[in-house]
Amino acid sequence: MPSDRTPGARSGPLQGITVTDFGWMGVGSLATRLLADFGARVIRIEDRNRLDMPRRLPFYKGAGLRSYGEELADPDPDMGGCFNNYNRNKLGITVNMSMPEGRDIAERLISISSVLTENFAPGVMEKWGLSEARVRELSPDIIYARMSGFGHSGPYADYRSWGPVVQAVCGLSGISGEPDREPSGWGLSYMDNQAAYYNSVGILMAIFARNRGAGGCDLDVSAVEAGIELLGPTLLDAGVNTRPAGGSTFRTGNRLDHPAAAPHGVYPSAGTDSWVAIAVFGDAEWTCLVDALGRPAWADSAEFASEKARLQHQDPLDAHLAEWTRGRTSHAAMETLQAGGVRASAVQTAEDINESDPQIAFRGTFFELDHPVIGRARFEGVPFTSSTFEPDNWRSGPLLGEDIDYVFEELLGMSESEIQDLRHREVI
Repeated sequence: MPSDRTPGARSGPLQGITVTDFGWMGVGSLATRLLADFGARVIRIEDRNRLDMPRRLPFYKGAGLRSYGEELADPDPDMGGCFNNYNRNKLGITVNMSMPEGRDIAERLISISSVLTENFAPGVMEKWGLSEARVRELSPDIIYARMSGFGHSGPYADYRSWGPVVQAVCGLSGISGEPDREPSGWGLSYMDNQAAYYNSVGILMAIFARNRGAGGCDLDVSAVEAGIELLGPTLLDAGVNTRPAGGSTFRTGNRLDHPAAAPHGVYPSAGTDSWVAIAVFGDAEWTCLVDALGRPAWADSAEFASEKARLQHQDPLDAHLAEWTRGRTSHAAMETLQAGGVRASAVQTAEDINESDPQIAFRGTFFELDHPVIGRARFEGVPFTSSTFEPDNWRSGPLLGEDIDYVFEELLGMSESEIQDLRHREVI
């Protein structure tokens, strides 16, 4: 892949779109990555005095392992692998928004932009004087895309949140886990990603509408509402079947509630933290499973003579099946069962996906870009292909303030002496 980091003309369906990007953390950065991938000129605004969390997270290539919450006292802002991944194909500048001159620079950038994004706590942009009304004065046709936990209207509009809080409030955390146990939670800020994708889609629709004459708009994404979008079957079950989303009758773990399937679950295989998923529907598939297992004696038990009986005796059935899978690797078990007509798949690790999955390799999902500090690094691509356009992956994530000279000279028309003065006074 190209290693020249000099900004230039972009290609793709979004070329000509300039985005002033105040987004931070994963949700803000990921929301504009799709735009940058397809040709938008995304100008990432950061603060040297408050480094973006992905620059500090413990994903440093070749630096060994440390826990997610173990922050370094003096981190290298250009070593963060998470930041690099979220911010590829973007320009990076630094602006001190606590200073009037910094806010003036932000306004000048907004005035030449067609999209503005942010995901700060409610009220931050207003504190800087960047209300929707003011932004509209600076750029009448701009798309002002805002993301927050609850949206910028309603009784909860001022509440602050982040991914795990959103997941709990919208109900996703409550439906996770095994029956008769407390909810397990998700273990990551899953809704950061979901809310970011909704923001990307909203911006693309707003651009389409503007191209058709609708003008600019204010876009307001609520991460809680994005989470509720994922609860369709649960809401339907509660509304139609009056079955509460909780207790021993609801959380089924790996077992399928409807349609009937037994066995249906994830079973341990040989190795450390290695698993294989197996699903059997109906008597014909049960016969295929028994044949693939070599017709063990336990399969002739009356407990497993019919689908209804198997559903009633899933605990002993799972125990028998797990005893078989433990003696094989996940891929060996998968291949044996698939050859016999049984629905089965190895539960793949991140290493499997990166290194050995033939479908992912064929599709070219992963690609590499060079980085001045990190070196060559792998990125996940977009999950679709097109016959008429493709991603413009021109550069890895920006170094801290890497594009100050280009943005301020080429786009804002500042002189070299002006820029040096701003640096000296720590405005940028």
